[in-house]
Amino acid sequence: MTVTLRSLELAVPGTELAQEELRDVFLAQPCLSRLGTRLVSSAFDNSGIERRYSALTEWGEDAADEDAVFFDATTHAFLNPTTGARNQVFSREATELYVTTAAAALEACEGLVAADVTHVITVSCTGFFAPGPDYRIVRALGLDPSVQRYHLGFMGCYAAFPALRQAQIICRADPDAVVLVVTVELCTLHVRTSNDPGTIVGSSLFADGAAAAVVTGRDLPSERPVLSLDHFETVLTPVGEEAMAWNIGDHGFEMVLGTYVPHIIDEHITGALAPLLAHDPSLAQRDYAEIEHWAIHPGGRSILDKVEARLDLSAEQLVPARDTLRDYGNMSSATVMFVLKHILEGGSAVAEERVCAMAFGPGLTVESALMTRVPGSPASPRLSPAAARIAPVGPVTPDGPTGT
Repeated sequence: MTVTLRSLELAVPGTELAQEELRDVFLAQPCLSRLGTRLVSSAFDNSGIERRYSALTEWGEDAADEDAVFFDATTHAFLNPTTGARNQVFSREATELYVTTAAAALEACEGLVAADVTHVITVSCTGFFAPGPDYRIVRALGLDPSVQRYHLGFMGCYAAFPALRQAQIICRADPDAVVLVVTVELCTLHVRTSNDPGTIVGSSLFADGAAAAVVTGRDLPSERPVLSLDHFETVLTPVGEEAMAWNIGDHGFEMVLGTYVPHIIDEHITGALAPLLAHDPSLAQRDYAEIEHWAIHPGGRSILDKVEARLDLSAEQLVPARDTLRDYGNMSSATVMFVLKHILEGGSAVAEERVCAMAFGPGLTVESALMTRVPGSPASPRLSPAAARIAPVGPVTPDGPTGT
């Protein structure tokens, strides 16, 4: 049975952060040592990022200083709110992104309406609340109250793949199922200033974003390209448990990000790919570069460099990942969905093409997927509306996001 991802919609919050300006703010923090200053300059300047987006309006030009919780726009000092204060912002801002992006994905899905949805799967590692985002989506979109709901929390950057895999399992078990998968990450709620190298690297990379997809096994026509969800695999590398972690502290969530993570990925990526490609012997016998599309989670510029070199991929095959990193930064679990959107919008108009997708996270965990991009008809569907404070994301081009 073929299970397909039939629509994929993206969104980012309204506060745009230029990487150079954000670097200068970090450099101005009084707690930085001389070494910390050098590390900040190096991390930000070599990140491959030009802009990011944040749900924190305090970082915007019209911030109200008297109400500052995260950032004092007058002194340019980072404040140190409690985890509870950060999570309150998550509950408010993430809910808006979950609902808006889910609604856009449903509207963009030809042949289906809200009443068809049977399951909702939500994802995040940057905040918690209950009733959770799965509940909020059901209520806000008027879904059937008997819709089955699941939330995948605190898994990290690779979590979109377990969510899509679970959607595939559901649809294979029930051919009439329609699964709404929504991931929202507000990483900037936990950005902090520090002299710790791992914290500095995280501050130079992480951003906010959201993605929603509709997955079903129903045989429906589509004007847009769709993705057949073929196979999924999970592999734990033999080393790296201490290299990447995500902990809850008293003043936000704390990232452990070892500087040798790219080297671990470099050493073990081919072994992690082996069980995935074994599902299709014709692919297992080919060079990696012969697979048309690679949706690599852009955890950082050095990770993409290692993947490209180790798998001997062309620079063009890494464009979707590098463009996503450049224009949006690392949005944790939502990021690879942005890469998949890039591939959906930019592939062949007539031929089916294979997609190999990978993401990396705490553990060190490698999640991978084989997909097939199936072209739709050439007619252009109408675009979906979005809330005023949310910036919907259109196709990613060499000049940046096009919007809607």
